[in-house]
Amino acid sequence: MRVPRLYVNAPLQAGSAMQLDEPQSHYLGKVLRMEAGRELIVFNGDGQEYRAIISKVDKRAVAIQVESGETINRESPLHTHLAIGISRGERMDWVLQKATELGVTQITPLFTERTEVRLQGERLEKKMQHWQQITISACEQCQRNIPPQLLPAQDIAAFLQQADSGLKLVLHHRSEQTLRQLPTPASVTLLVGPEGGLSEREINAAIGHSGYSPLTLGPRVLRTETAPVAALVAVQMLWGDLG
Repeated sequence: MRVPRLYVNAPLQAGSAMQLDEPQSHYLGKVLRMEAGRELIVFNGDGQEYRAIISKVDKRAVAIQVESGETINRESPLHTHLAIGISRGERMDWVLQKATELGVTQITPLFTERTEVRLQGERLEKKMQHWQQITISACEQCQRNIPPQLLPAQDIAAFLQQADSGLKLVLHHRSEQTLRQLPTPASVTLLVGPEGGLSEREINAAIGHSGYSPLTLGPRVLRTETAPVAALVAVQMLWGDLG
C-alpha cells in the first residue's frame, strides 16, 4: 500500500505531535479516507524525511505523531537555476512541476518584452504562492525532500544585472553551440523566454553584457513549455544524475 508523502511547513523531530492544516486534513481524511494508525512520510525541506503515524482523525482535522527522521539526499549534484519567462495559463505550472521533478535548484520567473501575463501587487503575490505550491506538490510526488527555491518574479533587465556564477546559457535556436561543446560545470543557469521567445535585444544583452552563452537544443524550434524541460534533461544527463 502506498504511503502518502506530505510537505509540512513546521519544525519536525522524532516524538513531536502536530495537527495538519485544513487542506491536508481534508486530503487524508476525506479523499484518501485514512484512519488513525496509518503511516505517513512528512518532510519540511530540512533534507530529512520523517516517518509519522496518524494519531487522530475527526471532522475538523487530522493529527499526527512523528516517529523518526532520516536524512535522504535525492538532490542532483548539479546546481541548476532556471530563469523562465512567465507564460500564460497552465504552461507555467507545467514547467515548474517538471523542472522540480528534474531536480532544479532555483527558479526565477521573469517579465520579458514578450511576456503577455502582467502581474503586480496582490495578484502577483497570489500567483507566487500558487507556483510555490506547484513545486511542493511535485516534491511530494517525486520524493525530493528539499523543494527548489522559488525566487521573486522580476524584470529580465534586473535579472541580467545579477552576478550569477557558473555556466550561464540562454536558449537561442539560431545558435550553433551545443552542450557537448562545453566543459563540465558545477552549476548551470538556463535563461528561457516565454511564448515567442526572448527578443533579439534581450538575447544580445544576455550574451554581450551578462556573460551568457547561446545554446541550441537541436534543429527544431521548441515551445516555451518544452524548451526548459528538454534543457534540464540534457544538462542532468550530461553533468547531473540522470541516465
